[in-house]
Amino acid sequence: MKDDMKKEEEKKEKAEGAASAATAADGTADSSHAEKADAACKTKAADEVKDDSKHTEGTEPDKEKKEEKKAESSEKKEEGKKAHKDKKDEKIAELTDRLQRQMAEFDNYRKRTEKEKASMYDMGAGDVITKFLAVGDNFERGLQNADTSDPFVEGMMKVYKQFQKVLDDLGVTAIEAEGKEFDPAFHNAVMHEENPDVGENIVTQELQKGYKYKDTVIRHSMVKVAN
Repeated sequence: MKDDMKKEEEKKEKAEGAASAATAADGTADSSHAEKADAACKTKAADEVKDDSKHTEGTEPDKEKKEEKKAESSEKKEEGKKAHKDKKDEKIAELTDRLQRQMAEFDNYRKRTEKEKASMYDMGAGDVITKFLAVGDNFERGLQNADTSDPFVEGMMKVYKQFQKVLDDLGVTAIEAEGKEFDPAFHNAVMHEENPDVGENIVTQELQKGYKYKDTVIRHSMVKVAN
């Protein structure tokens, strides 16, 4: 009986020991599993950090390259704009220079044309006036020895004075001759004389009046010159 009880106690102790061992084994297993899980999490986190680091390391050079490309693109655009602007400025300068040259040429042409027109007008007017000078010569000859008390002669004198005024208004002036030094630009010597009372090459007599139209001689004076 005692032996049976002892056996029962031993079995019970063995059962309790086995249960304790199983519990301890389970705790150890759980602890080992938790440690493994924790280690796995840490490894995964470390891998993620490495991946992020690699991604970051790979992204920063890309950004720098993009910035460099953007800067190069901006520089090229600026150079293109500058080149375009330079060409535009050159074209504007070329057209401006051409316009100024054409304007200068036109101004010179206008001045030359006006001068030619004025010269042609003066030539035509001089030719017409020269024809009327003969009328003045006849007036002078007719009135030279006329009786100034005669009313008809007085009327002719008034007409002659009017004729002279018209010539003055047109710019026609008589050339001074008698008593002046002979000048071939204004005088035409048709006679010479020995005259000790006057100097050499002095006009002693005017045979026909000479005239100028403005600054142009339209008829030389016919004169007698002392040798």
